[in-house]
Amino acid sequence: MGGLEGAKLLLLLLLLLGGAGIAWEPHKGKCPPSCSCTKDSALCNGSPKVPEGFPPTLLSLRSTEPSSLLTANTFSVIGDDAFAGLSYLRYLFIEDNHISSISKNALRGLRSLTHLSLANNHLQTLPKFLFRGLETLSHVDLRGNPFLCDCRLLWLVLWLPRVNASVGVGACAGPTPLANRQLQHLDPDTFHCRTVELSWFQTLGEPALGVETFSYLGEPHVVLAQPFAGRCLFLVWDYMLQRFRPDEEIPAPSVVACKPLVLGSRLFVLVARLWGGSQLWSRPSRGLRLSPSQALAPELLLKPNDAELLWLDGEPCFVVAEVSKAGRTTLLCRDGPGHGFYTRQSLHAWHRDTDAEPLELAGEPHLLLASASQRPVLYRWQRGRFSRRTDVPEAEDVYATRHFQVGGDVLVCLTRYLGDSMVMRWDGSMFRLLQVLPSRGSLIFQPLLIAGDQLVLLGSDFTYSLVFQYEPDVGRLKLLQELGPPVPSAPRAFSFISVAGRRFLFTANFKGPTQVYQHLIQDLSA
Repeated sequence: MGGLEGAKLLLLLLLLLGGAGIAWEPHKGKCPPSCSCTKDSALCNGSPKVPEGFPPTLLSLRSTEPSSLLTANTFSVIGDDAFAGLSYLRYLFIEDNHISSISKNALRGLRSLTHLSLANNHLQTLPKFLFRGLETLSHVDLRGNPFLCDCRLLWLVLWLPRVNASVGVGACAGPTPLANRQLQHLDPDTFHCRTVELSWFQTLGEPALGVETFSYLGEPHVVLAQPFAGRCLFLVWDYMLQRFRPDEEIPAPSVVACKPLVLGSRLFVLVARLWGGSQLWSRPSRGLRLSPSQALAPELLLKPNDAELLWLDGEPCFVVAEVSKAGRTTLLCRDGPGHGFYTRQSLHAWHRDTDAEPLELAGEPHLLLASASQRPVLYRWQRGRFSRRTDVPEAEDVYATRHFQVGGDVLVCLTRYLGDSMVMRWDGSMFRLLQVLPSRGSLIFQPLLIAGDQLVLLGSDFTYSLVFQYEPDVGRLKLLQELGPPVPSAPRAFSFISVAGRRFLFTANFKGPTQVYQHLIQDLSA
C-alpha cells in the first residue's frame, strides 16, 4: 500500500457475505472475546469471521490471523450496506481475498472514508456508482484485479480523471485488444456502449407503396400511398390511446406516391398515379379539408414511379420519375406567388426512369436518376436548368438511389433487385465504390438518421429486411439486426418520425400491412 502504510489509523476489514452467510450489523456492545479493544480501535486475531458487537464510533479495525498481519481469507462477495452504521470509518482495506463481486451499495453510508483498498482480489468489474456519496475519499487502490475493460467499466474510465483523489487501478486483463493496457490511459471513445433496437409497435391496415412523414402546424403527420385501397391515407398521433390513427384521406386509385409540402399554414400533396393522371391537392389553412387544385403535366406523366421534393433557387419543386418509355421524368416548380406547380424541365427521355434522388454536392443542387435502361445519371443545377454531369460507374441494373451525409462525405445507396446493392462515396468528380451487400429481391435501400444514429435499411421481397449502422471510423455498414417480427412483407419505403418523445420507423409493404417499429436505445454501460 506504499503511501498508506504510514497512516495512523489502519483498518483491515475483511467481510464475507452471501454463500458464507457472514454479515455485520454494527450496534453498541462490548468488545468481542477474540479481540482487544481501545476507545476507537480493535485488533482481532484468529477470528474465522468479522466479529460483531462494535460501536458505530469505531475508527479502526484490524482483523488478522496469528500468522499474518494482512490476512488473506477466502471471502468472495460484499453485499448491500455491508458497513451500515460505521459513519466515522476512515480507513477500509479489503485486500488479498477472493472477492469477485461487490454490490453498488456496499459502501453506502461511509461518509467519512478517506482511504479505500480493494487490491489483489478477483474483481472483473465494479458496479456503477460504487463510490457515490464518498466525497471524502483521498486514496483508492484497485490494483491487482483482473478487470475486463468493457462497457460495464466505462463509468470508471470516465470517473478517473474527474475524481479528486489518488487512484491506483492497474491494467486490463481483457478483452484481448486491451489486455495489459493501463485503465487510466484508455480512451472512452473506444468503448461502443450504445446500441440501437427497432422493436415492433403497431400494425396499420392495407398494403402501401410509399410512406412520408412530415410536420404540419407543429404536429407530426404520416401519409401512406395505398394503391389497392385507392387512397392517400393520413395518420396522426392519438395522445390518449398512444397510437397512430387515421385522420383524413385523398381518393387516389393506383396511387404510387403521396408527396407532402408544407408552406406555412398551407399544405400541398402531390398525388402520383399510374393511371388517371397525377394531381396536386391543397389545404389553404387549418380546419379545411384537402381538395384537388391542379392536374400535373398529363402529357408527360403517363406512368410515374417516384416523386421527390426539392428546393431550387429558393422555390419548392417536385421531380417525378417516369417509368414509361413514352413519358418523361418531369421537374415541376411553383410559379411565383401563385399556388400552382408547372413544368420547368423534362429530363432523360426514353430511358424509363424508376427513381429520382435530389442531393447537394459542394453546395450545388444535383439530381440522381436511376432507370431500367442505363446506369444512374447525375445532373447538376446550373443557370435555372439541370444538365448532365456524369454517370455512376460499375452500377448496372440499379432500381433506386438514396443518399446520406456523414461529416463532409456524401454517400449513396444503390438498390439492385438482383446481385449486390452498393454504397458509394462522392470523391469530388464521381462516385467510388465503398461497400457491396448481397440484396436478392431488394427494391429499397434506405438511409435514415435517427437520434444521431445513421441507419441504413435494406428491404427484401424474399428474406428478412436488414438494419445496418454506418460506422464512420471504418467507413462501412455494420449489421445491426434483422427487422421484425413481424417481418416486413415486400417493403417499398421506410420513413422515420418523432412524436411525444418517442421515435418510430414506418415500413410501407406491398404484400402486407404497414408496420410501425419503435426506435429504442440501450446503454450497455448501465
